[in-house]
Amino acid sequence: MTVRLDKYICESTGLSRSLAKRALKRGEIKVDGIMVKDASLQLVDESVVTFNDEIIQLLGARYIMLHKPQGYICSTQDEVHLSVMNLVDVAQVEKLHIAGRLDVDTTGLVLITDDGQWSHQVTSPKKHCAKRYRVTLADPLTEELIAQFAAGLALRGEDQLTLPAQLEIVSSHQALLTIHEGKYHQVKRMFAAVGNKVVGLHREQIGAIALDGELAQGEWRELTAAEVASIQA
Repeated sequence: MTVRLDKYICESTGLSRSLAKRALKRGEIKVDGIMVKDASLQLVDESVVTFNDEIIQLLGARYIMLHKPQGYICSTQDEVHLSVMNLVDVAQVEKLHIAGRLDVDTTGLVLITDDGQWSHQVTSPKKHCAKRYRVTLADPLTEELIAQFAAGLALRGEDQLTLPAQLEIVSSHQALLTIHEGKYHQVKRMFAAVGNKVVGLHREQIGAIALDGELAQGEWRELTAAEVASIQA
């Protein structure tokens, strides 16, 4: 596979096309140890490119799991809350996006990537990617709710019932809920539909990817190849 030198510089450094060309003109770029000023030079896989004598490489697709704390938003920073992107210390973080957002008061698993097709597998309603939440409720839970959630619930403002969801009662006020869609504030609205109120919400799993128990809130790690492939499958 070949790639133009100026494109390679942009994608590996974050420089704009004009700044990459300026670096070439100043003689700051070398390919296999030789100064190069031709932006259209076609690189091959074996090419070694340096910028001011430091090797630069294409980042490739990136896949990250983050343990989201309360108080962070899953979008760009606003006047009150910081974005979860402030917690991810990687190069060219501005090229990453979130695959499946959480509310500011919700904790747990967030997936971050720069692979749009991969994130589509997580977020598209047509893909029915499972998401599991640990939910803490204001009022006691009853066994009858298991069948109600499995049958689908009517949410305020929605014409159709929710897809069948799996509810596992853990204790009198806590449950595990697995849903296969991503409606706005869905978990909170589902429990509101049965007369209860969510007072704590934590996402534990997306598809086959479970939140790493060794990650403290605010920490992140790259996904393993197997975890990445589990979403693509």
